[in-house]
Amino acid sequence: MTFTVLVPARLASTRLPNKPLADLGGLPMVVRVAQQAHKSRAQRVVVAADDARTVDVCKTHGIEVVLTRTDHTTGSDRLAEACEQLGLDGGEVVVNVQGDEPMIDPALIDACADVLGRCIGCVMSTAAHPIDDIAEFTSTNVVKVVCDATGRALYFSRAPLPWWRDGYVQGFERLSAPAPLRHIGIYGYHAGFLRRFPTLQQSPLEIIESLEQLRVLWHGERIAVHVTNTKPGPGVDTPEDLARVQAHFESLRT
Repeated sequence: MTFTVLVPARLASTRLPNKPLADLGGLPMVVRVAQQAHKSRAQRVVVAADDARTVDVCKTHGIEVVLTRTDHTTGSDRLAEACEQLGLDGGEVVVNVQGDEPMIDPALIDACADVLGRCIGCVMSTAAHPIDDIAEFTSTNVVKVVCDATGRALYFSRAPLPWWRDGYVQGFERLSAPAPLRHIGIYGYHAGFLRRFPTLQQSPLEIIESLEQLRVLWHGERIAVHVTNTKPGPGVDTPEDLARVQAHFESLRT
């Protein structure tokens, strides 16, 4: 299995402007992410940037990069343009590693590519891990996924899934068995589908849940899910997240 990692890097983040360039122990975040991705079996790691400053930083540190348009509404749209620029064939596998995951496990990247290669009929893949905390299960900030018998996604939701028939009637002191699954925001694609994705009509479910992957299911396509028992490293969504990750990388320098 050969595959390419694409890392979307957008400077105009509303919560953390210039996030890809944030310093993590002496290196910009986007460089840290690309370096982690290079530890996977990926044949190639390319940053899809939206700003010349990110391009310059990547080139300075020997990271392959392409400059994409600034008007993309989603990360998938940006990656679709990157596929066009790179001339990736329709059957090639692309793994989307988010630009704010500097501590992503390279083995998870490999697994996301592998499960897509094994799952005939799937155009995408992603990952999940069992939830062992009730607060996570009930949080709308934690996306849940339910799968069929072959490990393909049936649905993604911010709501607690699956849910007992009688709800809270018998109390809510423990989780169901088997454990519900927390979705991990990493995606594999066949490049041909990734280029087609921006042309698909948005799904009502996608709009309600604010989950882009529901567009895929709504149009009748299938998503393979790799389930791991290992929780992913912390991403960077808030200033508090950034401070924690910066402290981690600073500790590695001492």
